[in-house]
Order: sequence, then structure tokens, then C-alpha cells
Amino acid sequence: MNTQKITFRNIAWDNAGIIYFPTDFDQNKKYPTIITMHPIGSCKEQTAGTIYGKALAESGFVVLAFDASFQGESGGTPRYIENPYQRTDDVRYAIDYLETLTYVDADKIGILGVCGGGAYSLNIAMTERRIKAVVSITGVNFGRLLRDGFAGGSPMEVLNQIAAQRSAEAKGGDLLTINMLPESVAAGKAAGIEDIDILEATDYYKTSRGQTVGGATSAVYSRMSIGIGWDAFYLAETLLTQPILVVIGDKPGGFGAFRDGYEIVRRAASDKKELLVVKGYSHYDLYDQPEPVRQALESAVPFFKENLG
Repeated sequence: MNTQKITFRNIAWDNAGIIYFPTDFDQNKKYPTIITMHPIGSCKEQTAGTIYGKALAESGFVVLAFDASFQGESGGTPRYIENPYQRTDDVRYAIDYLETLTYVDADKIGILGVCGGGAYSLNIAMTERRIKAVVSITGVNFGRLLRDGFAGGSPMEVLNQIAAQRSAEAKGGDLLTINMLPESVAAGKAAGIEDIDILEATDYYKTSRGQTVGGATSAVYSRMSIGIGWDAFYLAETLLTQPILVVIGDKPGGFGAFRDGYEIVRRAASDKKELLVVKGYSHYDLYDQPEPVRQALESAVPFFKENLG
């Protein structure tokens, strides 16, 4: 498959991306184009690019997979900031860039996100009307996840700890970067972790299955307060009107994609909204396992073809 590494300008830095081209690509034609957003702690070389991006290009779309600001090969410091507002705003700059490419049909731009990227995709579509269709693959509302305890405690406990850490850093203290996962599945089990999502995330990110240099699964602790106050689905009843396809597995885990999937389909104002529940599979099965990915794509490809023209 033909690909091209590119960069596009953000506020004050460059974002890095990979464009995947259809097999019969002709630069003199215009193509419906899909942006793919990677999960939290991930990068463009993992599921959003090499699994879904590649498959969508093989189905005739131009695809742009890119690294979020502060992550992967994109710019921005300090590294490993997970800021939902910046993560979604990155998409606006990606679309600005795509509109400069003669082979991109600017009236036929869609977006697909995985995990946190799935909920980010739904959120940015509310205010970015250049997006015409959205697919969320096992999407997780990052703000809800943090408030539910993933940040290490109750919201107010964590916010107070973050405030103290940021004050310490402002006075010259060392930056605290945390790893969001145990070092191995065995270490997680030894620590008493039983949740399927955390253990399967560790298997994906900490082994040869999905491990890459850019997928650090790390976050700057003092910058996490903004996520606690964010909600991917806020105003969905009013502003989310594009066609949406939400894909989830029916084996729920602690990250909450199962519940978030049902919630956003219920709440979205979209006239066209579909929920695909892939039976017998989990959140991380939908990252790269052949059968659930096949089922997701068998719905996503015709969905994009119908709604992007």
C-alpha cells in the first residue's frame, strides 16, 4: 500500500501524520477522505492507522492518521499531555491541511476514532461542520472515565493532588509523568487488578502485539485536571446531527465503552444513528483482532460510502 508521511501546522507546532492511499489512487481525481483518531496514550502507527486506516484506504478512501499534539511524532511540550480540547481542535487543523490537497473532496470528509479517539470524533463533529459522518470504534468518554476513578481517586481528591503537583512544578519541581498501565499483565494481576480492559490494554501496549515507540501510555499528571472537567457528550442532543455509527463489544470492562456507546446513540440528535454490538468480543479485541475488526469494517465501510457519497 502507498503511504506518505506528512506534517501539518497547528497553533505553534507541527502535527505528524500518515496518508494512506487507495490501491488505484489517481492524483487527478478527488476522493472521499477519512481522518482517523488514535486512542488515549496511543499513536498513528497503532490501531487507528495500521488497522482501520489501512483497511479504509483499501476500500477506496484517502485516509489521514495523525498523532495528537504533545504525543507521538507531533510537536508540543511538555510531552504526553492528554488535553481533550486540544485533541479535538487538532482535527480542525487536520481538515485545514486536507483542504489544500487537490485529490481530497472537501465536501466528503469523515472521521473514525478508536477508544478515546472515538468519543473525541463524536465531540468534534458537533462544532466542526466540515465533518459529514462519524464512526466511533469502542469509544470512551475520557472525562467520564477520569471522574469514575481512572485518575486514581474521587474527582475532588485528584483535583487537589493535581493542584499541589502543578504548584510544585511551577516552583521548579520535577514534572510528574505517570504510566497509565502496569508494566505487564503478570504485574497487573500480582497487584490485584482483575479488570478486563486494564489487563487487555497492557497486553496490547506492553507486548509485541501493539507496542510502538510513539504509543507511550503515559500522561503528565499536572495537566490532567482539564480532562476531569470535560464531557465528550455535552450538547450532543443539540449539536451532534451528522450520521453516526457506534461500534462496541458486548464484553464490558472498566473503561466503559459499552455504556458510553448506548448513551451517545440515545442522546445524539442525528437522524441517522446506528449501534453495532459485536457479540463475544471486548474493547481491545476491536483494536486488532481479525474477526471483530472484520465485523466493524463490514458496517463502517458501507456507512462511509453511503454518507460521504
